[in-house]
Amino acid sequence: MAELPALIGGAAVERLLQVQDLVPRLEAAMASFSRRSGEVVQPVRTVLPLHKYKGYLGLMPAYIAHEDILATKMVSFYLRDASSPLPAHQATVLLFDAERGTLKAVMDGKAITDKRTAAISAISTRLLKPAQADVLCILGSGNQAASHYEVFTQMFAFKEVRVWSRRSERAQSFASAVQGPVTVCSTVREAVQGADVIITATMATEPVLQGEWVKLGAHVNAVGACRPDWRELDDALMRSAVLYVDSREGANQESGDIILSGAEVFGELGEVLNGAKPALHEKTTVFKSLGKSRLAVRKALGHNRSNTTWTHSPQICCSMLETCWTLRQTVLGLFLYFCLFHSHFSNFSLMSSYFLFFSFIYFDFSPFSFLLEPT
Repeated sequence: MAELPALIGGAAVERLLQVQDLVPRLEAAMASFSRRSGEVVQPVRTVLPLHKYKGYLGLMPAYIAHEDILATKMVSFYLRDASSPLPAHQATVLLFDAERGTLKAVMDGKAITDKRTAAISAISTRLLKPAQADVLCILGSGNQAASHYEVFTQMFAFKEVRVWSRRSERAQSFASAVQGPVTVCSTVREAVQGADVIITATMATEPVLQGEWVKLGAHVNAVGACRPDWRELDDALMRSAVLYVDSREGANQESGDIILSGAEVFGELGEVLNGAKPALHEKTTVFKSLGKSRLAVRKALGHNRSNTTWTHSPQICCSMLETCWTLRQTVLGLFLYFCLFHSHFSNFSLMSSYFLFFSFIYFDFSPFSFLLEPT
């Protein structure tokens, strides 16, 4: 019987995936990818549109030959109503045994995506920002905005941080949640004027950032608009700035900002790291991020996990969870039996109490989450 995969939840990823470990591995992976030597293979993602639900499912495989690391990320992203409690993005990362093709680990992809994307933006900012960079502007207030704030305030010393969101209450909540002072702006123009570094992390399908508002010599990290017909940046900015990407192939097939504006890619970030392209930080620059270097995340996780003791093996975890599920089904059966055949359940309050207790037992896995976390 094949060994069951390890399950690595979001809390474990948050602990194991540290920026100081992730950044150098991302730099190495991007540099290797841009050499096109075949050591890093990352095809453009395959996307399945779900027009009925205004959603998409993306598949993003990758392979590092010299380390025999094979993984894929599955991500769903939806244009949800502002009132929806569901996240716009949900993701899972699968790690495989490259030789045998067997699944080795299932990892929470949301935490990985948030940290990896922010770390790559930080790398581009370190390379391309103006020499004097005091003001950071973040457009958006979701998970990516929060992860970028966390990483950027660790790696850089900005004197001012501004945030804008379509919904002012979301921007206020963002400012209250982060560790540090944030200025909430009522308009995009107010937020970006005079900013040295700008992050666009929105679900916009039409441009929200106009080139006439951007300070000469500023650096822009464009994180959203990952579809060929979606935009965050207008034509004026795209055509006047020096444009860097993580992958030319991906940019020319997936980025609406690039495709619809007709902007020309100057270079890949990996080419800058290799010395094949210059970092023109004295000019206005744009880095269009589309989600490469996923395998560097697995390397960083592996580095930290080597110093971690896991409470239970994957087989024991899964067996115990299966047992818990069987017990819960038994509880459900007993509950229904008593509801149908025992008169004391005619007391509505008592029956409601039993129902709430049953709901906790049957649906909540949280009491057993310690089985999936390292110590």
